[in-house]
Amino acid sequence: MWAEVDLIDWAALRHNYGSAEDVPGLLRRCAGPNPEEAERAADDLLNHLFHQGGWICSAAPAALPFLLRLAATPDVPSRRALLELVSRLAFEAVRVAEKWVDPDWPSAWERALPEVLVLLDVPEPEIRRAAADVIGSCRSPGELTLPALLRRWQAEDDPATRLDLVLALGHAVLQEPAGEHGPGVRTLLRGLLDAPEAQIRLAAVHAIAPADPALPAQQLGLLLEAVRDPSVELWQHTSAVETGVQGVHHWTAALLTGPSPAFSLGLLEDHPDVEQRIGGLARAGGLLAQWHSPTTALLPRLVSRLDDPAAEVRFRAAELLACLGPEASAHADEVAARIGDTGARTTRKRETVAEAALWALARMNDPRCVPGLIDAAAHPRPGFASNSAHYPSADWHHAVLPALHEVVGHLPDHAGLLLPIICDRLVPATDDHVLSSYCQVLADWGPAAEGAVPHLLGLLENDKDQIWTSAAKALAGIGSAGNEALEPLLARSAAGGAHAELAAWAYWKVGGEPGPALDALGRPVAESGFPRPSLQMLADLGTHAAHHEDRLRTMTSDPEPWTRVEAAHALWAVTGDTESSVPALMTAIRGLAEGTWLPVMLPAVRYLTRIGRAARPAAELLRGVPTLDQRLRSSGGWRGFVQDESMRSALRELLAACD
Repeated sequence: MWAEVDLIDWAALRHNYGSAEDVPGLLRRCAGPNPEEAERAADDLLNHLFHQGGWICSAAPAALPFLLRLAATPDVPSRRALLELVSRLAFEAVRVAEKWVDPDWPSAWERALPEVLVLLDVPEPEIRRAAADVIGSCRSPGELTLPALLRRWQAEDDPATRLDLVLALGHAVLQEPAGEHGPGVRTLLRGLLDAPEAQIRLAAVHAIAPADPALPAQQLGLLLEAVRDPSVELWQHTSAVETGVQGVHHWTAALLTGPSPAFSLGLLEDHPDVEQRIGGLARAGGLLAQWHSPTTALLPRLVSRLDDPAAEVRFRAAELLACLGPEASAHADEVAARIGDTGARTTRKRETVAEAALWALARMNDPRCVPGLIDAAAHPRPGFASNSAHYPSADWHHAVLPALHEVVGHLPDHAGLLLPIICDRLVPATDDHVLSSYCQVLADWGPAAEGAVPHLLGLLENDKDQIWTSAAKALAGIGSAGNEALEPLLARSAAGGAHAELAAWAYWKVGGEPGPALDALGRPVAESGFPRPSLQMLADLGTHAAHHEDRLRTMTSDPEPWTRVEAAHALWAVTGDTESSVPALMTAIRGLAEGTWLPVMLPAVRYLTRIGRAARPAAELLRGVPTLDQRLRSSGGWRGFVQDESMRSALRELLAACD
């Protein structure tokens, strides 16, 4: 084998990190006697040949036969890892467009398939399972794979391997031509719906569902029985799923499309296994993150879990109630009963149930959260992070807490009580990002944050740009109540520098003259136009910036959506022109009518609301959006729920302004 490896010009081939000349060495390390070293080499090969997918590199077809030969060698420690790599490559070759698949891959795979089929009969069950998974990932015709899979099925006695075989049979029978065994396999799979083993029944539903999407909903009782049965742990030993309770819940829930809460309600029934109860809340979170309508049915079950004996379950229940926020406010008393609950998760941050309860009360605008937040600020705990975290939108839910400043930011109605804890963080010794975040909270609170002005005046004297600019933004948000900052802001503006326009704009916002801001903002125009922050400042200056009308009008056609939206708003604010600004703003929100949500859409809707009745075409376009069941979001975790609330509130305001 190694002589054949050395005959290949690996330097002429490519993988995810460039030249493939390191592949022979990695293959040799995979075959070495040290199991840990062999596994590391297999991981490196996975990274080099697959990485995050997206293409089949030229080194992959060259390496494929050697990966399989090593996998067939009993004393190679990394056999299963190498087959996992082969499975990923086989699946990716099916998933991506043909132009991203190296031309040598199809013929290499055709030659390799018989070697994969041979692995179905090796003595080691974990290798048989991995081979079945490879077959379940490829697109080879069923007439080539079904005979070997059927022979193995008839002989197989390992419970986990039988699960992988059912899934592989379900995949293979769909690959045309299925051959003479196709009808028999379909009959076999249907018969397995009545098998004595719960997990075989579950595997059969998964195997049949691609050809019969209605089956999972028809077999809801079967699904719930299987995923809640103790035997569900068997999937952790398979190659196709290889996951625990929550993973099987998620995998199975994917068979049931749409907003129906039936599966989640079944998972939320009481169960002696804490992992099952956690999994039920995880699935409820995934459903609620996508849809509104399940809220009514699921809410009582979430509230009941606040009294669960397991801290993780109580935490997740409180965290989901926080995500629902105003929709769950009728249960504020039950949440408030948990603000003394010190039960902690087993995560790195050790978040407590009490912290989740405080966050939930904050989202409900319930004042009972305020003393706890003041204490959390005075005695910092890791549950509330110091910095923000963002998660992608997905069909599962990230059960995490926000940063403390994000919690406090939801409570402008209680600014008087919370200002002291913010002011305590307005010191240069504080982490710059934390200080900036709290300054943004003050800016968002506006005049209600007047009590922080003395602290902000002190920050304006700081020489560090990030500190004084954060203070300037906060003062601008507070407005005329911060007019003691007029002189230092004017001085900052006159000094020039990268942030002169920010200082001049803040000077205007706290009650100064528009001239310094107009002078500072006019400087970049001759070079590359207005950046987005400058466009927002020009909009604040209104008619004072009328001499920039032509430039703003040009920018309403900018290809970049954020620039186009801010330019359109500025043009309207400066000139009152709606003929150019409304159509430009509408280009950003058209997808919203079909349920597509992008962050730029929220300011666009708010700007259209400010324009008023002239924005009626936008209001008519979006009139049906508030009734959409799906959540309007681009983020995961709690942030997605807040995005949805903000957009729906903005839409209601737009419709009211235009009716």
